[in-house]
Amino acid sequence: MFYNIREKVEYITVCTLIYTSKIMPKSFIYKFFDAISMLFYKFEKRRSSLTKKNLQLAYPEKNQDQIEQIAIQAYQNIGITLAEIILLYNDRLDINQLISNKDEVLQKLQNIAKGNKKGIIFITAHFSNWELAAQFLSLNGFDMIVIGRKGNNKLIEKNITTPFREKYGNTNIHKKNAMIKIVKALKENKNIGILIDQKAGGNESVKVNFFGKPADTVSSIAILKLKYDPIILPIFAQRQSNGRYKIIVYDPIDYTASNEENKQERIKKITQKYNDTFEEMIRKNPQQWFWMHNRWRLS
Repeated sequence: MFYNIREKVEYITVCTLIYTSKIMPKSFIYKFFDAISMLFYKFEKRRSSLTKKNLQLAYPEKNQDQIEQIAIQAYQNIGITLAEIILLYNDRLDINQLISNKDEVLQKLQNIAKGNKKGIIFITAHFSNWELAAQFLSLNGFDMIVIGRKGNNKLIEKNITTPFREKYGNTNIHKKNAMIKIVKALKENKNIGILIDQKAGGNESVKVNFFGKPADTVSSIAILKLKYDPIILPIFAQRQSNGRYKIIVYDPIDYTASNEENKQERIKKITQKYNDTFEEMIRKNPQQWFWMHNRWRLS
């Protein structure tokens, strides 16, 4: 496979960061990524401006200072997440020790999965440390087919991202042509993990409200619910002030808009339910969501 110079330089840079993080104090690693995140906030104006535009759209009642504060906290959140991911990669953090409600969560998941023969689709968002949630589930017996966007750097994707995501038993597959594999997995009563909070397009999306504004949203989960009736389970890793996490597991969303005769309208109403759940979680912790993404296709 051909790799261009940019990919090689990026790969070497990431490998260097991974290697040095093996020996540097944890406190330094957190401070380093916090500084990097603040540099991006200050000097990468396109993303930081988009972040504030998104926040103003979602919270029209907040003033400029309040928007600025949440935007900075959102960047700091990304810094913490990056530091933790690199520490997790190097086995310098204990996943189970990071989870404050581990036993409660596992008991709830076992109760939900008991007797199920149609698979579980775990839906989540780019919220707090979403990679940690996937690692926690697979480490504790709930391994998944994890659906994700293929990274721009093929070297990093092949040698770092995929091995990291598959470390405890998950299987990492890319969004393109993923539906066949998802259906096969559900028929075998396997679990799926997917993030559905970013913009979608074309035939794979419907326009539903998110923070009161129309947003193109992945419709495939609603389609799968109607055709195969898997358990749809929202789950989030909520970062706490002490640095640990509380895993939030919602009750399964069984809603199928059965009173609606038009199939497309059913899909739209079901997808709206998923967006409402995400919005509820994000409103409680706005600083922990990835506001840097062009969710509403702002210019």
